[in-house]
Amino acid sequence: MAEQNQNAPLSELISGLIADVSGLMRKEIDLAKTEASERIASALGGIEVIVVGLVLSIGAVGVLLSALVSGLALLFVRNGMGDAESNALAALIVGAVIGVVAWVLVSRGIAALRSSNLKLDRTTTSLRRDVGIVKEKI
Repeated sequence: MAEQNQNAPLSELISGLIADVSGLMRKEIDLAKTEASERIASALGGIEVIVVGLVLSIGAVGVLLSALVSGLALLFVRNGMGDAESNALAALIVGAVIGVVAWVLVSRGIAALRSSNLKLDRTTTSLRRDVGIVKEKI
């Protein structure tokens, strides 16, 4: 094959090189698209966890807070505390617990986003290898 390249005209060698490089670039673009899609899907998983955490925190504040505050306030009243003080303390306790749960969920979502690492490692490695091959041919 080396003898064929030596006997081939320069224009044929250049057109072959251009065809090889353009095919290589198409394959690299396809690889980059695939890798980017994988990374975006992974990042979306983290965003989904954040959204679920936020929806749960809002729903918890809207529904459970009222019921839990009322129940806890009733418990405090039965133990001799006044109505106003028991309602305030119950609201504070329930709000803190719900806030901690929401914070944990949002933190997990943020950690999932950070670990997804949106770099295109395979594409970068492949492009470096291809540049080396093209340099060798030239």
